[in-house]
Amino acid sequence: MIEIIPAIDLIDGKCVRLSQGDYSQKIIYNENPLEVAKMFAYTGIRRLHLVDLDGAKAHHIVNHKVLESITNATNLIVDFGGGLKSDDDLRIAFECGAAMVTGGSIAVKNKDIFSSWILKYGKEKIILGADVKNEKIAVGGWIETTDLDLMPFIKTYISEGIDKIICTDISKDGMLQGPAIELYKKILNQHPDIYIIASGGVSSIADIEQLQEASIPAVITGKAIYEGRIKLNELRKFLINN
Repeated sequence: MIEIIPAIDLIDGKCVRLSQGDYSQKIIYNENPLEVAKMFAYTGIRRLHLVDLDGAKAHHIVNHKVLESITNATNLIVDFGGGLKSDDDLRIAFECGAAMVTGGSIAVKNKDIFSSWILKYGKEKIILGADVKNEKIAVGGWIETTDLDLMPFIKTYISEGIDKIICTDISKDGMLQGPAIELYKKILNQHPDIYIIASGGVSSIADIEQLQEASIPAVITGKAIYEGRIKLNELRKFLINN
């Protein structure tokens, strides 16, 4: 059964969503992210993907108090990302209750420090964020596209012990036009043991069912829930064995 992971993206401590990573295309869905997290927990969801978009722009953790409020008030297993650039950022994230952290830009910009996190905390706590545009890695809250090809980038970190990857196709994120299923299949064909978490483009329950049929282990969804295209009670059938 595919694992369902709702997303809460944070700007100014509020629950927002962007389209294709564009900060100018921001929609505020809730002033209180804790309310949203409690709603997910009440439904039976176990995991939460919490993204500090302010941190991604500022290059250091910003919304750690929101993380702390969610982990204190719910039993959600939270993976936290956005702006994690230093050992101190990681310390704060874990002290505030994150079960796992996601490193994207840092894995590109400072391979040594990201690799040291894998060694120090173990693969159970470190997720590789592989955000892509035309199969090129993008960083800095998706503001910058690099010349790094996705497949070699993933292979490098698998060799260092990473076994969980969040892969977001930026062209699809927030567009509600369906996920990049063929891209995820391509990754799994080359790395069948990787726990790939699909992100971006999910618009309906049918999209989640297609990802499950393609043997994708997990999916992040946000905008489709906030805009009512996916009802929380519809997700219950995916939660039975998770």
